[in-house]
Amino acid sequence: MSTAAVEAPVLALAPEPQPAPYWTRRRIAIGLFTLWVLSGVYLVKPDQQAVVTMFGKVVEPRVLPGLHYAWPWPIESVAKLKVQQLQRLVVGGDLPDSVLGRSNPLTSQFISGDQNIINMRVVVQYSVGVPADYLFRLQDVAKGVGVAVEAEMARRIAHRPVDAVLTTEKAAIQEEVRAAAQKRLNDYQTGVQLSTINIESVTPPPEAADSFRDVASARADAERVVNEAQGYSNDLIPKSRGEAQQMKEVAEAFKQRKINEATGDAARFTQVAAEYEKAAQVTGERLYMETMEQILPKIKKLIVDKNGNLDLTIIRKGDPAAAKK
Repeated sequence: MSTAAVEAPVLALAPEPQPAPYWTRRRIAIGLFTLWVLSGVYLVKPDQQAVVTMFGKVVEPRVLPGLHYAWPWPIESVAKLKVQQLQRLVVGGDLPDSVLGRSNPLTSQFISGDQNIINMRVVVQYSVGVPADYLFRLQDVAKGVGVAVEAEMARRIAHRPVDAVLTTEKAAIQEEVRAAAQKRLNDYQTGVQLSTINIESVTPPPEAADSFRDVASARADAERVVNEAQGYSNDLIPKSRGEAQQMKEVAEAFKQRKINEATGDAARFTQVAAEYEKAAQVTGERLYMETMEQILPKIKKLIVDKNGNLDLTIIRKGDPAAAKK
């Protein structure tokens, strides 16, 4: 009897997972590193400038608009600033506060050179001048700008009377404060560029508002009277000068005419005197007759001789009209 061989069943086991090949892991690492490196490309827009820091230290203080590259975080960091954008700051309380009747006396009141208190609201516009300094020099840029402007404003107001501040000196104060505050900010290297400083309102305290209005009204009346007087003067003086010049010219003409007449009379007298020396009797009779010809027609007359008889010959010679009668 043959014995059949009995074979034991064999169980098939799944193969153990093999580790990823070295080149696959390397490819993944290279891809991730490439993405990390490419993430350092950044764009600065036309209205922006950028500041690049490496581990917190500024390495590029001003990056101009365009496409640039910086090592990605955490090696380098890029901060972009809108350098052309004007920022607005109100010194002396914001506009909504004034509408609601709220004010801060510590920032809105200034003392003038003649010891008067006035309330002022000043609007400051500024922009980024030096990006790196703007980012890292001041913790609160707006507060620093406000303090600088307020200090220079107080200094300028303290050297002027209240009337000048309320009326004619506003433009000068604005420009002086802007220049002085800009110098102060530059000395502290804040990176701020002041654009304009505008005094929006200058008002007296409510307790003295009526008195200030009365003074302003009186000053306006005084200026009006002065202007009217100046206008009258400007009208009268040229007219008087013209009349004086006209009278002077008339007098000069009269003078010249009299001189000419006197010169002519003197010349005629000289000629008559010369003729008289040559023939005294004839010249005397001629002069007498010429004189009578001028005088007799102008008067009523009756001429008689020494005997009481009329001398018709003389009448005819002296008065042609009477001879006709």
